[in-house]
Formats: sequence, structure tokens, C-alpha cells
Amino acid sequence: MLSTMQDVPLTVTRILMHGSVVHGTAQVTTWTGEGAPRRRTFREVGGRSAALAHALREELGVERGERVGTLLWNNGEHLECYLAVPSMGAVLHTLNLRLPAEQLSWIVNHAADRVIIVNGSLLPLLAPLLPGLGSVEHIVVTGPGDRSLLDGCGARVHEYEALIQGRPAHYDWPELDEREAAVLCYTSGTTGDPKGVAYSHRSIYLHSMQVNSAESFAISGRDTLLPVVPMFHANAWGTPHAAFMAGASIVMPDRFLQPEPLAEMIESVRPTIAAAVPTIWQGLLAELEAKPRDVACLRNVYIGGAACPPALMKEFEERHGIRVVHAWGMTETSPLGTLAQPPAGVPDEDAWPYRVSQGRFPASVQARLTAPDGGRVPWDGTTAGELEVRGPWIAGAYYGGAAGEPFRPDDKFTEDGWLKTGDVGTITPDGYLTLTDRAKDVIKSGGEWISSVELENQLMGHPEVAEAAVVAVPDDKWGERPLAAVVLKEGATVDYEALRAFLAERIARWQLPERWTLIPAVPKTSVGKFDKKLLRKQYADGELDVTELD
Repeated sequence: MLSTMQDVPLTVTRILMHGSVVHGTAQVTTWTGEGAPRRRTFREVGGRSAALAHALREELGVERGERVGTLLWNNGEHLECYLAVPSMGAVLHTLNLRLPAEQLSWIVNHAADRVIIVNGSLLPLLAPLLPGLGSVEHIVVTGPGDRSLLDGCGARVHEYEALIQGRPAHYDWPELDEREAAVLCYTSGTTGDPKGVAYSHRSIYLHSMQVNSAESFAISGRDTLLPVVPMFHANAWGTPHAAFMAGASIVMPDRFLQPEPLAEMIESVRPTIAAAVPTIWQGLLAELEAKPRDVACLRNVYIGGAACPPALMKEFEERHGIRVVHAWGMTETSPLGTLAQPPAGVPDEDAWPYRVSQGRFPASVQARLTAPDGGRVPWDGTTAGELEVRGPWIAGAYYGGAAGEPFRPDDKFTEDGWLKTGDVGTITPDGYLTLTDRAKDVIKSGGEWISSVELENQLMGHPEVAEAAVVAVPDDKWGERPLAAVVLKEGATVDYEALRAFLAERIARWQLPERWTLIPAVPKTSVGKFDKKLLRKQYADGELDVTELD
């Protein structure tokens, strides 16, 4: 027996039309760094998105399924691209401006972008790459920047505002199959070439609903969202689409991602929800300590992309009244995989074990743990295994294999179609995930596993430690042992012996690092995660000043 329900496609177009009409008075504020921020209503954003679609189709000839690249900061123009490009049937390809030049060129060519929309301030990054970008026919520039850098680039150059000016503020949006690609994001390529993940209209729509749910970000029309997480990174965790669906106003930080301007825009524009990686919030916390500001508007800060030190969570809550909520995900999961809201009825003083975990899986994300021998690991909160997931917003393949077909490398997907996340962790009987490490980063010492994440979190709980990264290094006796790379706060005087004594009160003694080094900053990947691959290389090449304790 079939249902009697209508079969209406779940598309980005519906989010665009709903937000611009039903929530037409909500605002998108783009920070400018000087003078007044730029403000547009959702209704104006919807009209400009329609004008952009007309320009892309009629002036630039963009057809259904073709890729439009964006090399943009988080701003109003980028949101218009988010909405217009998928809704017209093309595919938005967000370009990671922090990738090395060779990887950026690789993904543009791999995706065969015909158009790149770029902020003028990023022309020095794009211009040198253009001779090697064979598919690019049009460059559309928005905002201040030296256009002369594009002289002789071989592509037609357009001004964003001139391109959309005078075009209709409505568009006959095509009826799309919800399974068509809407957005193309590439992984950061820490091992091998970056891999393309093509989000469908359906996956974005369902993911937006989950982000807005009470068990997740709980975004509503009463909120103002500050997405500090880049819009080129996993769709800014799905928050722009979710906010437009819910009618939450949006504060776009543009290129002003440093602690001081972030503190200023929070005090000025008064967002209630914000999202970013831990390093952003560590910097903001230091800024607020040095120069107090009124940031009481923030209800929740969502942290993902890397494990958040519990000490950072507690400092925000105790000193500023801001609740920090842990989340886990990856490009392949759109990216919401888990979110650490404690169970109903748990008192605040008993909630910390839940809050410092990666969180609980929503109904649409299925999870399992796999042992090294391929066996299933129980959800007992103790036994660790590699996390595998599946669901309607989880990648089942990568884009662009042979003859353009999707491909499923064995190290990323199981035979029965589950995504291998590469994360090692435990799951409690009621579905809370705690990650102990990346499979490639776990320290295998004398037949036992040591969690680098646990050591880092404990070290960053020391009052004189700003950052700490722990990596496995070769050891003649034990196979591998931990190396602790520590960044001290300004004026700190603590020594290695004191740090090891601090750790000894919190972890098993056999896990204590013998090797220590001070570094000016922990190296980061293009999306703000600790670059442990680089740290291991620096150690192997003898570039670190390492002290070995008895």
C-alpha cells in the first residue's frame, strides 16, 4: 500500500522562497571593519539572488549542472550565491581560500568551474592561478581590490553589482529533482588529493531542519546567527541555509575574523548564536580578558572541527555566562553528526560528562563502531572502535572518478556503504559519542592505545598553557610514545617537570610524555585543525628543540 501524501521535492529553492517571503524582514548584516555594516533584508537578498540567477544564465550562459566557484569571505554576496546558484539548477562550488595554491588549482580544474565569483581582496590569491585554470571562462569580482591583477588573464571579467543591476528581482526557478547536486565541497586534502563531496538539495534541506531542531542548534526567528566558521568549509556547518529557513537574522563577519573585530561585532550587532572552531574562541576569550566587552547577548556558542578543551568551555560559562556546546562532524557529513546537549532532566552539575563528549546522534544519523579485526564494538561507553556512519546527509561516494562517475575508495567506505570516518572513539548505550583520537593520530605504545586528544585537553587545562598538541613519535622500546608540543601563555614560567606533574594527577602514569617541546603556535590546517602531520615531520627532520625527561 502506498501513501496518499504529495511528493514535493525538498530543494534549496524552497528555502530561498520561504525565507525571502515569510521571513522577509529578517536581516543579513555584513561587517565592513570601518563605518556602518551593510544591511539587507531577507526579501532584498531573495531579490538579489534572483537577479544573480538571471545574470549567470543570460549573460554568462551557466547551464543546469554546471559549476560556479566562489572564492569569497562570509558576506551577503556569498549568501546570495548559496541561494541562487543551486536554485537555478547549477552547482555551487565553494573554494577554500586557505588551501595551498596547487590544491586550489587542482580542485577548480577537477570540478571544471566555468565561473568564479571572487572578493576583490582575494584577487592576489586567484590571479596567479588563472593561467592554469583551463575551464574558467568568467571572473565576477565583488568589493574593493586591484582589478589590474586580472589584466590578460584570458577570462572575461565582470563586476558583481553591475552584473545584477537592473535585472528582475524574480526568477522562474526550475522544478529540480531533490537528488540533484546543489553544492560541491572538497575535503582539505591532508592526505592525497582533496576529494569532492556533492551535497544534494534533499540532503541540505533535511540537514537544515536538523540544525534548527531543539536537540541541535535550536535556531529560530528570535535569533541572530554569527557564522564564523567559513562558508567554504562544509557549508558553514549548514547554518546559512538553516537560518534562512528559520528566519534568523545573520551577522556575516566577512574577512574580520580576528579576536578584536569579532568582540566588537558581538557587542554591536548582538548575535545570540555563534559557530566556529576552538582556536577562534580561544582567541576571543583572551581578547575579552584583556579588554572586557558586553557579550551577554550570546546564548550558545557551538564548537566543532576539533576537540574543545573542557577548560575553555568552563571559562566561557563561568566568566561570561556563555554556554559552549560541543559538536562533531566532517565535510562528508554535511557536517552535523552529533551535538552535545545533555539528556532531559540531568542537573547542570551532572551534565559535564555529556557536554564534553562529542554528543548524541540525531535520528537520521546511524552509527557503529568497528574493531581493527572488522568486528562490531558494543555501545558500552568503554570499548573503542573506528566510527562508521550513514544517513540522508552522509556522503556515499566522492565526486569525479573515472568518466565522471562517483567513486568509493575502500579506505573511506565499507562494502555495505557506510562512511569510515577515520575517528576512533566510544559510544554510550544512550548514543553519546566520545572521540579518543583520529585513527592516524592514536598513539600505539607497547600494545596499548594512548589518546592524544585526552593528553591535549588535560594540558590545556593548565592555567599557564595556551595550546598543546600531542603526536606519536618512534620509540625503540615501546614502538611509539607521545611528544607534547606546548604553547605557553605570555609571561608563563611553568617548566616541563611541572607540566608532567600536573598531568600525573589526571592520567595514568604510563601515558605521561617523556618528550617535550615549546613552540610559538600549534600549526593549523586550512580549516583550523591541529596539523599533526606537520608536527610529526618537524620532529623527524630535527626542527623541534625537544627535551627528554627521565
